Amino acid sequence: MTASATGVGSLPGGDAREAAKTATGSFEDFPYLPELPARGPGADMIGRSLGLLVDMYAHVEPSGWRISDRPGRDAKRARSWLGEDLDALEEFTQGYTGRLKVQAVGPWTLATALELHGGEAVLQDAGACRDLAGSLAEGLREHLADVRKRIPGAEIVLQLDEPSLTAVLLGRVRSASKYRTYRAVDRQVVEGTLREVFAVHDGEVVVHSCAPEVPFGLLRRAGATGVSFDFSLLTEREDDAIGEAVESGTKLFAGVVPGTDAPLSDPAGSVMGVRKLWRRLGLAPGTLAESVVVTPACGLAGASPAYARAAQAHCVRAARSLADNPE
Repeated sequence: MTASATGVGSLPGGDAREAAKTATGSFEDFPYLPELPARGPGADMIGRSLGLLVDMYAHVEPSGWRISDRPGRDAKRARSWLGEDLDALEEFTQGYTGRLKVQAVGPWTLATALELHGGEAVLQDAGACRDLAGSLAEGLREHLADVRKRIPGAEIVLQLDEPSLTAVLLGRVRSASKYRTYRAVDRQVVEGTLREVFAVHDGEVVVHSCAPEVPFGLLRRAGATGVSFDFSLLTEREDDAIGEAVESGTKLFAGVVPGTDAPLSDPAGSVMGVRKLWRRLGLAPGTLAESVVVTPACGLAGASPAYARAAQAHCVRAARSLADNPE
């Protein structure tokens, strides 16, 4: 079995065709739909996901994205850029069959990033959180149907970005004034909402977070089939949760390649930590290739274009090294 590799989501620059060419050329077996935040508000991961919402609108304020009463030009621009990115991806995936990843921001990170009319985060209002999750689920359903129509041979993998999830669970999200934090959201509420959003897709659903203390157990119970994370932030405290996840069939999208310009070690060196983790957990080396997908640690929007290309090629070589020499 060959270990696979893919990207996280964002790339530098603003050229949709160039980005699609890079994402499909680097990862011939597992391409993804790139995001290009350098284009401005609406091309960033928050803006793009707000553009997917159904019967719920948002616009840009100096403080960030805020709920609107009606559709405006910011959300329209987000949808237009997404259409441009999908057109480019469709062009470079003619006749493609295999896994293809698309990304959107998950409901809890979106609730920390979207403001209510008064300026506080949606996270403060339980009813608004429910409405946001429902609107996002509906928008994702339509988005996935569009991708299926454009690239009919693709097995779509849905990635939900949840970098703020741990902060939501631990009550660490700062209020608009920055002087206080919002109350922690009950774990069962968080899990239930995620389960409802995951249910829009009957294929693989991966949750990405490049924050420390990723809640592996909660994500597994909510139905995630994979967890994508910055491998350098793992501590041995997470060993048990990761072991249980792997044994129950959860895939690990291990972010082992730096997301911003840095010297790249040899490919085998990049996945040495993954091999050590496997030994520590007492897992069979032969399961490595089927359980691990190699990725950059986070999106590559902050990298130079040359490094972004090199980092993605390095992920592919590191995955090959893992498959060829699991021990």
